[in-house]
Amino acid sequence: MTSYRQIFYHILFHTKGSKPTLNSDSTDIYNYMWGIIKNKKSKLYQINGVQDHVHLLVDIHPSNAVADFMKDLKAYSSSWIKQSNAHPDFSGWADGYGCFTSSIHEKDRLINYIKGQKEHHKKESFEDEYRRILVENRIEIDERYFLK
Repeated sequence: MTSYRQIFYHILFHTKGSKPTLNSDSTDIYNYMWGIIKNKKSKLYQINGVQDHVHLLVDIHPSNAVADFMKDLKAYSSSWIKQSNAHPDFSGWADGYGCFTSSIHEKDRLINYIKGQKEHHKKESFEDEYRRILVENRIEIDERYFLK
């Protein structure tokens, strides 16, 4: 018997203190993360970000819990970024992340949204974007932990 599933996760996570510690061209980081994602039997549809955060659209293989997937993605990429010295101001990723499921009907829109991060953030700060996405997904924001 075969199991069928399709779960698109829109994930975003940020640098410690939301500081702009990534270079404006983070292709090296994105390629490294893509390798981690493939090694976890998962599929990356889009990755992009700006100096203080990263967005992913990914299908996480069901053998991976989202929390474990994110722990490994952030730990391995953080270690690699620090060793590479390509982003000398980077001190690590913040503890939390946002993870939102989406339907096949939202896939193309999300891919384009993630591709357009550099343009998007000329108009909206990361904090405002994150708040908006949380509100759109009807998630109550606990200010004690928001962007910590």
